Amino acid sequence: MRDMRRYERRMGKKGYRLIAGVDEVGRGPLAGPVVACVLIFPPGCQIRGLDSSKRLSPKKREELYPIIREKALAIGLGRVGERKVDGINILKATHLAMKRAISHLGVKPDLLLVDGFEIPGVKIPQKAIVRGDEKSASIAAASIIAKVTRDKLLLKYHERHPEYGFHRHKGYGTKRHLKALKEHGPSRIHRKTFARVKA
Repeated sequence: MRDMRRYERRMGKKGYRLIAGVDEVGRGPLAGPVVACVLIFPPGCQIRGLDSSKRLSPKKREELYPIIREKALAIGLGRVGERKVDGINILKATHLAMKRAISHLGVKPDLLLVDGFEIPGVKIPQKAIVRGDEKSASIAAASIIAKVTRDKLLLKYHERHPEYGFHRHKGYGTKRHLKALKEHGPSRIHRKTFARVKA
């Protein structure tokens, strides 16, 4: 956990008090929304086992989810649906989801630690961190909240469209998903502008 907090400690020494981690999930799937999370931990907060959502099992993410929510000072979530993704492209949709998450945070952070890239059009100071979800505690926690939130949405979509197997692949382009697309065509939650959906 000490290594995961090095960016928060470094920025804290520079005078930033409320430091928020920002991450998103859902850029790659063929269906469903992009979900972003912005999260602020209190200084010195530690959570055993915290890591990037990509490195954790679904069970471990579910275990950490309520702990993170309990310990965080503030959490903001932003969501952009598949129709908007098709309308403005996935990169702009990702930026929009992050901006919506920031607007729902409830407090204004002094600094944003963002996984991968800065968010255009945001006036809050930012620091982009490549693979930030593996290096920053607040970004890692944001990635877990976003991932669990999106996975729960895809489980609901599975109930409406069981033929695609969303409960298994969460919208990603697995062989089973691509086979279902060929057999049934795209559903209303598929991203129609994505090449493998159009194929």
